[in-house]
This record gives sequence, structure tokens and C-alpha cells, in this order.
Amino acid sequence: MNGHAERSFKNCLLLLSLVLAVSCKKEPPSQTVNIIYQDKPFTQEIHEAFPIGNGAAENEVRSIAVDQESNIWIATAAGIFQKKKESREWIHVINGSDNGPAYATESDENGIMWLGTWNGLYTYEAGKLKKVSGPKGPVSAICAAKEGLYALGPNGFWLDEGKGFSKINDTISRSVRDIISDKKNGLWIATDVGLYHWTKTGLSHYYKTDALISGYAKGLALDGNNKLWVGGLGGVTIRGIDKKEKELKPENGIPSIYVTAMRYAPDSSMWVGTQAGIVRYRPDGSHSLRFSRRWLMDDQVNRIAFDKEGTAWIATPKGVSAIRKRTMTLAQKHDFFYNVLIQRHIRAPWIAGQAHLRIAGDTTSWQPEDDDNDGEYTGNYLAMESFRYAVTKDPEAKDNAAKAFSFLKLLQEVTDTDGFFARTIVPSDWKNVHDGNRTFTEREKADELVKEPRFKPVEVRWHKSKDGKWLWKGDTSSDEMCGHMFGYYFYYTLVADANEKKAVAAHIVRIVDHLMKNNLNLVDVDGTHTRWSVWSPDKLNRDPEWLPDRNQNSMEMLAFMKLAYHVTGDKKYENEYLRLIKEEKYLENMAEVTNQNPAWFIYFDVVLQAYLYPILLKCEKDPERLKFYKEHLNQWFEKRKADHNPLINFIYCYSSGEKAELDNSIDFLIDTPLDLIDWPIDHSKREDLKIVRTPVLEDQQVNTLQPASLRMTVRWDKNPWTLAGGNPQVEREPVFWLLPYWMGRYMNMIK
Repeated sequence: MNGHAERSFKNCLLLLSLVLAVSCKKEPPSQTVNIIYQDKPFTQEIHEAFPIGNGAAENEVRSIAVDQESNIWIATAAGIFQKKKESREWIHVINGSDNGPAYATESDENGIMWLGTWNGLYTYEAGKLKKVSGPKGPVSAICAAKEGLYALGPNGFWLDEGKGFSKINDTISRSVRDIISDKKNGLWIATDVGLYHWTKTGLSHYYKTDALISGYAKGLALDGNNKLWVGGLGGVTIRGIDKKEKELKPENGIPSIYVTAMRYAPDSSMWVGTQAGIVRYRPDGSHSLRFSRRWLMDDQVNRIAFDKEGTAWIATPKGVSAIRKRTMTLAQKHDFFYNVLIQRHIRAPWIAGQAHLRIAGDTTSWQPEDDDNDGEYTGNYLAMESFRYAVTKDPEAKDNAAKAFSFLKLLQEVTDTDGFFARTIVPSDWKNVHDGNRTFTEREKADELVKEPRFKPVEVRWHKSKDGKWLWKGDTSSDEMCGHMFGYYFYYTLVADANEKKAVAAHIVRIVDHLMKNNLNLVDVDGTHTRWSVWSPDKLNRDPEWLPDRNQNSMEMLAFMKLAYHVTGDKKYENEYLRLIKEEKYLENMAEVTNQNPAWFIYFDVVLQAYLYPILLKCEKDPERLKFYKEHLNQWFEKRKADHNPLINFIYCYSSGEKAELDNSIDFLIDTPLDLIDWPIDHSKREDLKIVRTPVLEDQQVNTLQPASLRMTVRWDKNPWTLAGGNPQVEREPVFWLLPYWMGRYMNMIK
């Protein structure tokens, strides 16, 4: 370096050191860090939806029970229905003039089903339905106890001890919401005016705040220690023999103070249903939530029941949900996701992307769909197959990686230019594509220009290829470039043979040469740079409108030049790299990446930065610059640990040679649902969270990072702290899971 360059570089290092001193937190002493996870079986939960019919009344399920043969019985606004164990069909049990709204279902130890409806009580035994004399309809609550069968409703309280029903004349509220046996020949009764305890020798009534959170009691359950859980408006009261011992409210994990149902599960957890989902409390003090259409037909839980296998059957106003348990390993989960990927998420000529669902939530209605970021995400897929091949030497992985690279190479070739490449391609006979060609009026252009002075009115986004086979989409973005280069680096490093390395190198330099010819911008067929692919110092360093992108884009261009030099050894790329550092201060710009002004920070950029670190850390040979990149990576990673992002964690481990954040990465891989539909998730209805404006100032986010099972289906460019979103007509490709899994395997962090 000359004297000026050396001073500039040392100033850059000093700046980064000062930033590190201010912002980096020291790890607590004597902290145990797991660096290897031995794959072992875990419990994977799966949701299965059971709509009853097309009508709202049929799907309004008020009560649910499981009989001794594991058949499911429900009481709905349209009557009583039964579903056989291995069937999905619901059979209407009561027909004719007796049919009408129903409220309660219960199975006794003799295998008899008891059914409470608008006009009384019925039994179903050995295929025969019989109306029972005594209880007067409507019967809204039933309890089978060792002393007999209880039936309650607005018109009375009856008990059958084996000789027919007798009416109990004790005065209780007529607003009965739930009843359970006290296991001592008595009955607990939840009502709108408090809690009753009935025995033959007396009646107790609890409604004051020293006994319950509030007088509205909705659900009841006894836990393994014979503690009574009472849910209602306000939360949950846990009672001992004769007094309140504890309360559970939103600060204890309840998503809504309106508790609607409770049942004690076979695994000793207590399931608490609310108007915003189900929270499960375990004996060890931990709890977990299930809500949204991913897990429930509706977030309001009316009743809960369990079958012999431990499956939870949940009654909601929009049908029945079953939450099943399946034992699997990460390797088995990989096989499941990989099969889904190949079946529904690889489209010709080998694009890895999302699937469109013609019918929302129905994966059988899938069809391929174009996406702006097909190139970026196929770059992720290319990296995934590269790691898979490096670990397994499976020829299928090598072949698939080659196909993915050929597609990315085709994105350049199809444009018939010197190095510009497309966002994506579709067959030329496709009728429906995103962002179809259009025209802008002068008024529209003026409006857009005022909102965004960098606005580029691209009227022809889709072009037909010279051979007529494809439509290709232009206005390619910087994120596409980063995603491509990420994939190329790992394909070149882990998979390619000598001839393939030449092909990769030639493709990379074709793109980089195009950038160098065009003042470091990606220039579309209209002769101007695309809206986002700008790395020119004239823009980044001298145009104030590009200030928000200066640091990020400087980092990107350094990585592109470094990779071109790495794969070719051609000094012109190293010279340009050094020119940008010495004359244009791109390294100093990059030093500020982790101090991005909060007004301009978006989570998308975090992932683009992650793509670049392996290139910068593994291709750089100069000790001083390598030291700079390592310190930069460490500072960046400190700010990203809280995201519990396994891709970021494993990219850090690969780039730095360190082992970090394995537990959080494994937690994500285990907790990720098998359901890849982008179900809408709305945390705003939850009372156990707060809405905040961090880490992204312009987004509404939650104050506590949610586990994978409670987030929108992942794409890593999405903010994991997001408050709400989702589109049930999209199924995401599972590369988001497969890539970090194989990275962990490659580094022997997952065995």
C-alpha cells in the first residue's frame, strides 16, 4: 500500500476497533457452549384439520369427546356428529324432528355416549340412539363420574346413580359452563356467577376475588396433584383443597385473559384454551402456545379432549383440530422436507421456489409460480445441495447442484447481453406472471418520483428470449446478485470438478466484467442501471439519495471483486478491489454496516450481509484485511445472536471457524412445523406480548422472539420479530431449513 492508502486502512481499523469497544458485550464467564448435537428422536407436533361441512352451524363445535374406540363425537349448532377413528367423514347422529342445536358430549366407563341437546339427553350404545327420560332440555353439561352420570342445563340439575335420573333441588346458577368430578363423589361446577362445589351433604359457592380471579368461570380441570384449575375471564385460578394458591395471567404466558376451556393431558401437561389459542403448561414450569390456522381451525377454543394415543382434539367455532405427536429425528425431518421440495418446489429448468395454492391452504391444489427472488433462493438451494454433496458424496446432490447452477447461468444467457442477468424465467406460454408489463402515465411517474426519487418506471419487465422458449424478467436487484454469488462460492468450493470450476469462473467474471464496464452497476437492456443494483462510487459516495445503501453496497462489491479474483487469479479484479478500498473508502464504508442508521435498517439486508462473509473471510489472504473482516463479522454476529437464526449462526461458524449458538439453531430446526403453508400469523391479538418498533424501526414487531412454530413460514429475508402477516395461497420451499441443516452436518456440529 502507498502511504495514503496505509493511513486510510489503519483509520478504518481504528474506527472498527472503537465501534467494537462500545457495542460488543462480553460473554459471561464459565458459560457452557455446546458445539456438537447428536441427532436423536424428538416429538414433532402436527396439525390436522377436520371441517364438518360447508355450513357455519355445522362447524360451530361446542363440545367434543372421544369414545372407547377412539371415535370422535361433537356437539354443534347443527346437532350431534360422529367421526370414526380412521375416517374423515362426519356422520349426523340425530335426524328428523329431534335434530337441533347440541351442547355436550361425554363417554362413560361402559362405553355409552351421552349427548346433550336442545330438547334433552340422549344415549348412543351399540349403534342405537335413545332419548333419556328425566333431564329437561336443553342439556348443556354432562359429567360421567364413579358415582353416576350428571346432566345440567338452564332448567335443572340431574344425577343418575344407576336407577334413573333424579333432580337435584339445590339452588345453583343456571349459566353452567363446565362440570367435572371432584373424584370424591362430588361435582365442581363453573358458571357465570362463580364456582360451585356440590356434594350430597352440602353446596359451596365461590365468587369473591379471594377465591377466583373473577366471578366468570368457564373451564375446569384437575391436575396430577389434585389442584383445581379454574379458567374464565381474567385468566386461571389454581386452587388447593380450600383456597386459591396461584393465578395465571398474560404475564405467565396466557395469550388472552378470556379463558374458555381446560383439560389435563395424558403427558401431565395442562391445556388451557382461550380466545387466542391454547397454552400448555408442563410440570417443569415451561409452557408453549398453539394458535393461528397453522395449528387451529379457529383461535377460539371451545373444548378439548384427548384420545388414547395422546392426540388432542379441539373444538372451535370453525371445525375440529387434531394436534398429533410424531417421533422423528432431524435426519427424518430432512427426508420429509426434501421430498416436499422435489415434489412441489422445483420447476423447470430447475428453479427452487415457492408454490401457489389455487385453493388457500390446500397443497393438492399447488401450481408453480414465478417470484422476484427465484435467482436468490435457487442460489440458496445450490448452496444446500453443495453442502449435501460435501457431506454424503451422493451423486444425486452433485447432479442437482449442477442443474441449479445451469439455471442460474441461463438467467444470464437468456438476456442475450454481455453480462446482465434476469430475475427469473417462465415458459413463454405462461399467461399469469407477477408484475406484468404495463405503462405509466406522466402523472403516475411524477407521483412515484416524489415518493422515491430513485424510482425507475420499468414498463417492460418481461421479455421473450431469442429462441422463443422463455419469458425473462428484468430489473434485477442487488439481493439477486448476492444470492447468486453465495451459491457460486459454495458450488465452486465444495462440488465442482476442474472443468466445472472453469465454467463457474467464466460465468462469474462475465457478470463482474459487465459491472466494471458499467461503472459498477448492473445495466438492463434499456441501457440504464436497474433500480437496486447500484454499486458505483459516484452513486454510493457522492449522491445523497444513495446514502442509506452506501455501507451495505460497498461490502457487496468488495465481495464480488474478491470472488472474481479468487476463481480466476486475474489481477485486474484484485486491482479494482484495492482501488475501491484505497481511493473510494469502501472498507471504511463497510465498517459502518453494523452501525446502520435505524431509519434505514431492514432485516433483508442482514441476510445479504450473511451471504458475503464466507467469500470475504475465505478468499481474503492479506492478514490486515482478514483481521478487519473477522472483527467485522464478530461485531455483526453479536447483534444477530438474539435472532436465533440457524442460517446466520452456521454462516458465522463456517466463516469464523468458531462454534456458536448451536442450541438455538437446533431449537429452530426441531421446532419448525412440517406444514409449509404461509398461514397468516397475527400476534396483535395476544395479550402476553407487547408491540414494539425494534429491531426494525419502520416495522411493528413483538417484544419477544417467537419460536419457529409460531412464526410465519420462513424465508430468511423476512424479519423474524414481525407482528403479523402471511398468505395461505403460498407454500414456501423448505430450503430455509435444509440449508442450515446441511451446513451443521458439514461442520460436524450436527452428527
